[in-house]
Amino acid sequence: MTRSLPPLVVPQPAGLRSTLGLAEEILGGLARRPAPREVTIGEASAADAAHSDVIAHRALRRAVFVEEQGLFGGRRTDLDDTDADPRAIVLLARDADGEPLGGVRLGPAVPGEPDLGWWTGSRLAVSVGGRRRAGVRVGAALIRAAVARAEAAGVLRFEADVQAANGPLFTRLGWETVRAVTVPGAPDVPHLRMRRPMDRVQRLVDATKAPLGDLVAGMAPAGFVGDDGAPVPGSDVVAACDAILPAMVERDPEWAGWCGVLVNVNDLAAMGARPVGLLDAVGGRDAAAVGRVLHGLRAAAAAYGVPVLGGHTTVDVPASLAVTALGSTPTPVPAGGGRVGHRVRLTADLDGAWRPGYTGRQFDTTSRRRPEDLRAMVGAIGPDAAYRPASAKDVSMAGLVGTLGMLAEASGTGAVLDVAAVPRPDGVGVADWVTCFPGFALLTTDEPGAPLPAAGPAVGNECGELTDTAGVALRWPDGETTTAVAGPVTGLGPATAPERTDR
Repeated sequence: MTRSLPPLVVPQPAGLRSTLGLAEEILGGLARRPAPREVTIGEASAADAAHSDVIAHRALRRAVFVEEQGLFGGRRTDLDDTDADPRAIVLLARDADGEPLGGVRLGPAVPGEPDLGWWTGSRLAVSVGGRRRAGVRVGAALIRAAVARAEAAGVLRFEADVQAANGPLFTRLGWETVRAVTVPGAPDVPHLRMRRPMDRVQRLVDATKAPLGDLVAGMAPAGFVGDDGAPVPGSDVVAACDAILPAMVERDPEWAGWCGVLVNVNDLAAMGARPVGLLDAVGGRDAAAVGRVLHGLRAAAAAYGVPVLGGHTTVDVPASLAVTALGSTPTPVPAGGGRVGHRVRLTADLDGAWRPGYTGRQFDTTSRRRPEDLRAMVGAIGPDAAYRPASAKDVSMAGLVGTLGMLAEASGTGAVLDVAAVPRPDGVGVADWVTCFPGFALLTTDEPGAPLPAAGPAVGNECGELTDTAGVALRWPDGETTTAVAGPVTGLGPATAPERTDR
């Protein structure tokens, strides 16, 4: 037998109840009666003035903001530059009969400027009929739809300037208040700038690196905790080892073999080591499957000029591949060598494309490069390089931001990344670029004024600094910062324990 539970009622002061009630009614944020009717939300380009959804939304805006609320200084329109931006989107809610109930607009924060993954929502309006529609939360549905659409567009910072009376509705939907603001066209109406936390980077970090602290703590040599490779004590040898995801080995065996070399050679490059040899362990369902993996591995080894010294091969088993790389340097570059105030630099190969089947996840630059270019990139901070930074780490599965978080964690610092200063391939969105696995991308830190590594065709730029606040923040062109990684990435802690000061 099931029991129906009474509705949850949160007591509120009488004045607040009346204010919230009016605001909720205007945006259709509360459903006061049962029996909801079907609501659909469509999408159109905000710049398409002939589209029926755009026409309906502009009419709603004019009715609510201009005629009902008397905003925009008596003008008969609330149109602005965002309406002409071809990247801006209108979401319109209609009932089962096609009647417009409400709409909202979203798009890049600065019309006409490059899209850095900073978007705003605006012009959220609900019709008088939509506010009183039984069982329909039109405003809340549009806000949720706007967030989902922004996430799909790779937005990393999403904000809206909302009338203060509507702040509680946004708060209940997961938005945070940034500060009070004055909005052009409505200077006498209190507004709040509200921000919806976007957690794409945090989710990637949690999925790929968060378990490491519990799994491998104490296994790295002092001074090299969290590094891409491990110096062999008493020698100039640096060893690195990576396994390729079994699904990739099964689905794309030649590429898996190539990547087995690529990721390990990049790990040695980040340690400032010269690659000297490879060992592989490969398995597959039959000899043909294993042969395809080894074909890709041999091709990459030849391109990078690193010999395959041996390994282990098994057939009639699930697909698998692990590669160990050996390198040489008398002075490894640690990931944990950064200090608060060091400048962060990214050196990356931008000439490539998404690997087929891995759009947004793997950016392939290496399979089309000449051997001499590949070797120049690998030697960027190697033993023969003119410049070696204080710390370095190559961008891994955690993406650019997550990898910066690991470098900062190993250094006992935090980091801030200047979004607009990050070198990025043309046509690649910021969110995809900072969360993907690139062909070659090397993060380094050093004192202000230090040079960039010389890495052949790769390009570099200063794009942030190490800070005394754990985690990674993104800094935007307007000077605002948002949190991308809330704290330590791996839980492994600093590579070197901090010195005691209580002696």
